[in-house]
Amino acid sequence: MKLSAAAVLALFASSASAFAPSTTFGVRSMAPAFELEAKKSIEDLGDDELKGKKVLVRCDVNVPLDGKTITDDTRIRSSIPTIEYLKSKGAIVTVCSHLGRPKDGPEDKFSLAPCAERMGELLGQEVKLAPDCIGEEVAALVDAASEGDVIMLENTRFYKEETKNEPEFVEKLAAPFDLFVNDAFGTAHRAHASTEGVTKFLSPAVSGFLLAKELEYLDGAVSNGEKPMAAIVGGSKVSSKITVLEALVDKCDKIIIGGGMVFTFLKAKGYSVGTSLVEDDFVETAKAVMEKAEKEGKQIILPSDIVVADSFSPDAETQIVAADAIPDGWMGLDN
Repeated sequence: MKLSAAAVLALFASSASAFAPSTTFGVRSMAPAFELEAKKSIEDLGDDELKGKKVLVRCDVNVPLDGKTITDDTRIRSSIPTIEYLKSKGAIVTVCSHLGRPKDGPEDKFSLAPCAERMGELLGQEVKLAPDCIGEEVAALVDAASEGDVIMLENTRFYKEETKNEPEFVEKLAAPFDLFVNDAFGTAHRAHASTEGVTKFLSPAVSGFLLAKELEYLDGAVSNGEKPMAAIVGGSKVSSKITVLEALVDKCDKIIIGGGMVFTFLKAKGYSVGTSLVEDDFVETAKAVMEKAEKEGKQIILPSDIVVADSFSPDAETQIVAADAIPDGWMGLDN
């Protein structure tokens, strides 16, 4: 399955090597140069490329929990087709994912144990939860597994090195495996160890069914959508959306900005933003995006008013003000 460029470029240019194809397994070196036309999914791999291979699959099982009870298993269900396919080809499947935002190492409330149990129920077989995501115990568990077995690594974010994409951690994470499958659409834009870093040590590195489907849908929507076209972009950070924004300026007539990233754009326009969330390092970047849009006759739409508060607390005083009139000492919380 070959995926064309527009939406792929918009969402994943910052982590392009995540799907760079190769013809060798278990490579402990930099992946080859990335080409959009060469993106591959697991369907592009031959049976002999999967049978008996130790496959690391990045899923998104970051599900909502009430204590240890999963309240919505949609994300786990969405990962099943890829895992079933790999199993049917005789692969040894190891799933990795994050859950929540642990701050200081392992926390029981963020353990993937409930996710492993639920995935096992959906697959109709045991999904063994590894005690860690790196180390000798993990390697031994993977080495002892048989074709068709499924293992789940413990929460990758128990290590701060995951989000920092630190090379030493990446190499340890990739070490037991032969190839990599990314099926975590919701985190594929992040250059973390388990999404981008491992592709420097494992090849081939391809997409799973869920990611491939989302990319095809986005590509069709962006490349072949009806004109005029508008896009809505939210989230807290300009830094994680910049490649998306730049690509959407090329494709869309209007871009509506929402979420916390609004305040970086407001500051870029010269407005006071009080104590609102701002990425100061990306103010100039936001300014450049707006200048590019103006030059190309496109429109960047920001909120006209903002809900602000004098503190981030349940009993804070709030008011609604114009986007260009956030008082000093107040923070924007909604728009």
